[in-house]
Amino acid sequence: MTYASGLRCRECGHDYEIAPIYTCEWCFGPIEVVYDYDAIRAAVSREKIAAGPDSIWRYADLLPADGDVAVDLGAGFTPLVRADRLAAALGLGEVWIKNDTLNPTNSFKDRVVAVALSKALEFGFKTAACASTGNLANSVAAHAAHAGLKSYVFVPADLEAGKIVTTAVYGGNVVAVDGNYDDVNRLCAELAGAYPWAFVNVNVRPFYAEGSKTLAYEVAEQLGWETPDHVVVPMASGSLLTKIDKGFRELHKVGLLDREPEVRVSGAQALGCSPIAKAWLDGADTIKPVKPSTIAKSLAIGNPADGYFALDVVRSTGGAMAAVTDDEIVAAIQLLARTEGIFAETAGGVTVATLKRLAEAGVVRPDERTVVYITGHGLKTLDAVVPVAGPTATIPPTIEAFTAAFDVEEQ
Repeated sequence: MTYASGLRCRECGHDYEIAPIYTCEWCFGPIEVVYDYDAIRAAVSREKIAAGPDSIWRYADLLPADGDVAVDLGAGFTPLVRADRLAAALGLGEVWIKNDTLNPTNSFKDRVVAVALSKALEFGFKTAACASTGNLANSVAAHAAHAGLKSYVFVPADLEAGKIVTTAVYGGNVVAVDGNYDDVNRLCAELAGAYPWAFVNVNVRPFYAEGSKTLAYEVAEQLGWETPDHVVVPMASGSLLTKIDKGFRELHKVGLLDREPEVRVSGAQALGCSPIAKAWLDGADTIKPVKPSTIAKSLAIGNPADGYFALDVVRSTGGAMAAVTDDEIVAAIQLLARTEGIFAETAGGVTVATLKRLAEAGVVRPDERTVVYITGHGLKTLDAVVPVAGPTATIPPTIEAFTAAFDVEEQ
């Protein structure tokens, strides 16, 4: 069962019944899921969660799909890693990495897709679809294959080759579109009105987005049912950041946290596609769409649907934002790999580079417990690091050649 009680417009507050809709017919605002929190409070407990599966479905009471019949490849409950060497390199105190590279298709998108396709099956859809910059395409194709659904995923034609291969291998339809993500997304919005398909980030979006809350739930549980002081979150549409904030607040609302969370939320974007960060840095209330130009293609959404909500969260929680260069992104990927043994895709580089920027500015403080969200694996974006990651030396197969190339101290 689910404790989702309806849908509500985030702008005008108009209420709707549970259905595959995503915009308000009154003001065209975005729609989100409404819950019966009193019923959840009566049903949920830390003990019940601990006895649940090692996946997002341990939090089924807080999600809008029926966990008993869920599409489940094992998304979620990824490691929360104490990152002392990274913290020392940045002059910080307690830093943790939420390592979502270890999801079934190696990104956090498995969380949202598991919820979206579970709900799609409840609605009776037979085909899953999405607009994607790569990670979502991987996840939709994989989860659709597992659930026995047909799939159509639409991606920019210049997407990294690795993400095309790791989508096509699942046997669904991969449609490369001449244009950027925003062009792809517009096409999918039109197709959603023409075909009876579950577009996870269009007509099923209100349910899909709720899967991101599990990144807050898990961090709190893994910290002994406490919240961090500060989190740093990558931003594309801005939805992930807003749902992590919502997740922490929900845990207190249903009695799983002893005190109301005071989590500062900071957002990370690449300079080549930073419409939300630019608005924050300019102190502006208007987010101006941009044409993306960055190696961080998984964050390359020039017209972010949840940008204004992300701005509100960062401002209201006392967080900050940064827009980092491609060179900073590559350097941050290397820094995380060399200090903590975690290989992040370019979005992770954006997040660690932003952490570095905010630490240098004194925004992220040494006395804070800070969690950094790494949302995708570096094998997805190898092209970004090929120029800086190669053999230390190439030698003939002799010990003399080795000793000539390396001054090795005796161990």
